[in-house]
This record gives sequence, structure tokens and C-alpha cells, in this order.
Amino acid sequence: MKITAVTGALMDSVAETTSLLANRKILVAVGNRLTLTAAVMAPSISQSLIGGATTEEEALEIQRDHNPDILIVSEDLERGYGVRLIERAKEYNPNITVLIFIKRETHEVVQEAMEAGADGVMFVSSIGTGDGDFINALRTTAKGGIYFPQPVINAYCAHNKPLPSNVEPLSERETEVIQCLVRGMKNTEIAEALTISPETVKSHVSSTISKLHVRDRMQAVAFALTHGLITA
Repeated sequence: MKITAVTGALMDSVAETTSLLANRKILVAVGNRLTLTAAVMAPSISQSLIGGATTEEEALEIQRDHNPDILIVSEDLERGYGVRLIERAKEYNPNITVLIFIKRETHEVVQEAMEAGADGVMFVSSIGTGDGDFINALRTTAKGGIYFPQPVINAYCAHNKPLPSNVEPLSERETEVIQCLVRGMKNTEIAEALTISPETVKSHVSSTISKLHVRDRMQAVAFALTHGLITA
């Protein structure tokens, strides 16, 4: 009975992952060749896969040739660095969705990944833990949100930094909006939760980005977390 239940849950997860990745081009870049082989052979990924790489330069070449919608990357590569790959991939296409798996669960590595522009940051240790981080990341980013699960946020907030003197204080509403962003909510969901229009949400996000002197909403969330402007 238990085996049947587990099998059913697994099949449901595979079906949902397949649906979330439908009509999207995926690039996988991981340093371990065995892991790469397993990833590209997974039915839910293989249907949308446009390439697999083990090095930073290989991944960038595939991106230039095929312009994937999603990059799934590991921190460690055979040559290069997964976090630097995020920065370079985002420079080439700011709209690419990047999900990174991190082995070193430290504040420094999480900070690097967030500030590089990762849309989802997950720990390798979360792999295979039931309804795990990967499918939650796909659900959240498919709606336009960002995905930083609680263990990642905890690691990131381990060392709060003093607020730079050139940063303007956020308004109460801007703080509420950024708090919603860290939960992975998209603009329409934030608008509904705060009873304001999506256009007003967009205005608050833009104002927050300007006040914090950051590039985008991912960096705004990272900055707010590490400087204690919002709670995890």
C-alpha cells in the first residue's frame, strides 16, 4: 500500500514537472557527468532539453546557439563556476530563468548566487526529499516569481550587514511588497494580497530597486534580506 502511494506521488510529480516544462527550452550545466547523464535522461526534462554541458564555456556556447528559456546549473562545473555562468547567461539574455543547485550551504555562496541574478537557489541536500525544491522552484518561477526556500534564506541571513548611508528608507508599502517577493509571489498575486493594482505593485518594485541601488527584483530581495530590511 505504501509503495503504491509513493509510486503514485512520484508519477504525479513527474507529470506536473513535464507540464511545467512543456514548450520551454532547457539547458542543463553540471560538473558531474553522471549527474548530467541522469538529468538529461529524465523524461520530464528530456522532452524540452536543447543541450547539456559540464563547463561554463560549453554552456554559454549552447545558449548563444539555441537561446534556452531555462538554465539549470550546479555550483561546481568541470571548468568554470556555476555562479559566474549565471551572471554571463543573464548578460546575454536577462529574461532567462536560472535555477542553481548549491553544495556549499554557506552565506557567501548563497549571496553570490542571489546577487548574480538566480531566479531559484536550492541546496543539493534538498534533492530527493519528497515534494522537493526543484518542482516548487518550477511552480514559482513559471508564474514569474523567485524561489528561495527557507534553508537558503536562513543561510543568507546568517550575517546581516549594516545599511549603506546612501540607501533611502523604504516606505511601509514598499516593505510589504518586497516581503511578498521573497515568498515568490508575482505582481498579480501581490496586488490581490495587498488590495492594490498590479501597476501600483510594479511602481513600488521600481521605486524599491531605485532606493536600494540594485539592478532588479532579485537583487532587491537579496539586499533587503542581508541588511535586515525584511524578515525571512
